[in-house]
Amino acid sequence: MKKLVLFVLTLVVFEACHNNSITGRKQLALFPESTLQKQSVTEYRSFLSQNKVLSENVNKDAEMVRRVGTRISKAITDYYSAKGLSKELEGYKWEFNLVDSKEVNAWCMPGGKVVVYTGLLPITQNEAALAVVLGHEITHAVAHHGNERISQAVIAQGLAVTGDIFTSNNAKANSIFKGIFSPGAQLAVLLPNSRKQELEADHFGLNFAAMAGYNPREAISFWQRMSQSGGQKPPEFLATHPSDANRITQLQKHMEEALALYKPISPVK
Repeated sequence: MKKLVLFVLTLVVFEACHNNSITGRKQLALFPESTLQKQSVTEYRSFLSQNKVLSENVNKDAEMVRRVGTRISKAITDYYSAKGLSKELEGYKWEFNLVDSKEVNAWCMPGGKVVVYTGLLPITQNEAALAVVLGHEITHAVAHHGNERISQAVIAQGLAVTGDIFTSNNAKANSIFKGIFSPGAQLAVLLPNSRKQELEADHFGLNFAAMAGYNPREAISFWQRMSQSGGQKPPEFLATHPSDANRITQLQKHMEEALALYKPISPVK
């Protein structure tokens, strides 16, 4: 019986693996993006209702977050369209919100639901560095990193994969979703894979920021500031993110590629 279960599980995993059209890496994706997008909207609305969201109509930083995010989302949309991949962005309804919090963070849920914390802005310091961060976070969503991680977690927990797995009656599935997608989630399901995803997001996020007209060189300065921002960090093998030094090294390797895509934004006259 165990051999049969293992065979079926292996077959499911094999069938659910596909090559990501942007990164080129084979990924496990058990769920339709529409399922994750629907769940993300619920989580996003809940988060916004429980936190202080700054209005872009009265706050220049909130307006900046929306402006930079809109430019990057357009660059991504144009890029996918040029490659004949527009279908992959179906269901994306981009939202960019700035939340009043000292936390140095930003994130993007499936479907393009983005939040930036005010605590990040003293380190980004300019629009180009913010664009690098937003490009990174948005890449996590469009590269289906969340689908990959939650698929791995569901298999690890031995849950049956059904279209309505994330229902109010399935506490374990909802717990897995919140552990991966909720803003308070701190640990990845599989640490080495999470670091691989982070470096992919750095690479393609850098490109997307450049496509949107932001100088990708700002990524190096930003991560240098991050490394000096204080706070004791765990060794890289225990962290969900690459070390700042490793991240900078990898970004430098991709800089020539990003600069080739860089077309500065024309100044407003």
